[in-house]
Amino acid sequence: MNLFSRFARAASSWFAHPIAFALAILFVLGWALLGPVFHFSDTWQLVINTSTTILTFLMVFLVQNAQNRDARAMQLKLDELLRAATDARNEMIDLEDLTEEQLQVYCKEFHEMQQRYQKALEARRAGSEEDKGARQ
Repeated sequence: MNLFSRFARAASSWFAHPIAFALAILFVLGWALLGPVFHFSDTWQLVINTSTTILTFLMVFLVQNAQNRDARAMQLKLDELLRAATDARNEMIDLEDLTEEQLQVYCKEFHEMQQRYQKALEARRAGSEEDKGARQ
């Protein structure tokens, strides 16, 4: 694992911890309490604006790294399930690499499949309600 990945994983774990949140709250409270001391000056405002902007900027990269890692892991798990399932279509493995047009073909197929299942379910429900009415 490269240096950035190790750092991103450790930082993501640390920043997601309740203690990190509590420290952020304390920082903001400390800054707010110091407002009257510094007469709510431009420099006083600049401290919070600059620090939160820098932190937000850096966190974007950490969050994106964590999301990419999680998405890759999820895709690999799903690919393994597809590979292991005997009735699954193996062409579904690595769908995330298809073009938008190719994905739309699968979306249309599954939408049509869902509509057929919905009609069959409604027919079953109607049939079971008729059976109940006939028994009463």
